[in-house]
Amino acid sequence: MKTPAKRILMITSNYAPEPNGIGKYNGELIHWLAARGYDCTVLTTYPYYPEWKISQVYRRNQYFFSTENIAAEHKPIKVYRCPHYVPAQPSGKKRVLQDFSFSLAASGKMLQLLLQRRFDFVITIAPSFHLGLLAASYKKLRPTRFIYHIQDMQIEAARNLGMLRSPWLLQQLFRLENFILRQADIISSISPQMVSNIAAKASRDVQLFPNWVDVNRFFPLKDRPALKEQFGFPPNSKVILYSGALGEKQGLETVLEAARQLQYQPFLRFVICGDGPYRQQLEAIAASWQLQNLSFLPLQPASHFNHFLNMADLHLVIQKGQASDLVMPSKLTTILAVGGVPIVTANEGSGLYELINHHQVGIAVKADDATALSHTIMKALKEQTSHISENARKYAIEQLAIDHIMERFEREMLQAPLP
Repeated sequence: MKTPAKRILMITSNYAPEPNGIGKYNGELIHWLAARGYDCTVLTTYPYYPEWKISQVYRRNQYFFSTENIAAEHKPIKVYRCPHYVPAQPSGKKRVLQDFSFSLAASGKMLQLLLQRRFDFVITIAPSFHLGLLAASYKKLRPTRFIYHIQDMQIEAARNLGMLRSPWLLQQLFRLENFILRQADIISSISPQMVSNIAAKASRDVQLFPNWVDVNRFFPLKDRPALKEQFGFPPNSKVILYSGALGEKQGLETVLEAARQLQYQPFLRFVICGDGPYRQQLEAIAASWQLQNLSFLPLQPASHFNHFLNMADLHLVIQKGQASDLVMPSKLTTILAVGGVPIVTANEGSGLYELINHHQVGIAVKADDATALSHTIMKALKEQTSHISENARKYAIEQLAIDHIMERFEREMLQAPLP
């Protein structure tokens, strides 16, 4: 008699078809597990990131619950989508309200799932950190293994970036998080420094599962001048590319200031590609400064994203200094896979700084310092950087291939004892 497939439930605020960030990785994680024969269910929201508005395809159902059956290699993936509040201009308080609205809707759906079927594993993805409460509650009622995977240290990031200022509220959030950490059977995160920070406050082991990249889909291409012409830039120009979310934690004003400092270098083209709540503000600043060397582009289709990344002479991985050890920029993995040369804002002593310098896969520059950024850009363009490109591709193949990471994730998942 054939053994029934083990059942997995993922609870997350972000899921495919969101094109980048946490939603992208969650979609790939579940599809990988489904391809291994697991029976996968996802409890999530309607896609809204990075534009911070419900995707046009889903907008007609945004106030209702809906169910999808997504084709996968062995078993279809069942996706339950819940209505939730999406702030057009996210702030600390609005993000709390957004999280609460999804938690409320997801709780009702969880009660229904509790009566219908038993899951062998419940995986929650933070942020939103408090979704772990749903998994912890399920574990109290049904025997399951609770896996808590942390993509961002949400509470610390909100505190350090000034998005949450109430000491009382922060204290309550940390208490809630501590309860969740005690209930989880496996805790994991995406960078060594984040693992260390989480382990210190949880007083227990934390597993490292970095964000991966498909090294067969993203790879180096030759003839960069032709690629630049393909995207509308002069073949002899030097393209400095930022591609990703346009949000508060990125601190992209630094890029605009660096472009202003270098606007008299006729061969330089700064390109900011992406969407998000701060795009209009950035465009307004660029217009007021009359920056002729800066272009804004929308998110690029997946079909030619590899070509688009290979066009750039340098890649910018920008985030504010206060967030350098609380988040790991997901865009870095694809840059490494194409053998790009990333300039990364990472302060000395941070985990990101150590990764960049230890493996020689990029150039670290002080965060929130436009002058340092502009000097680093000019220096990188004048110096030989082929060794960085080679190291980046090698690191992606050896450390970040999806099968390499997900096979370890699966082993840990299966070894976790049932309560």
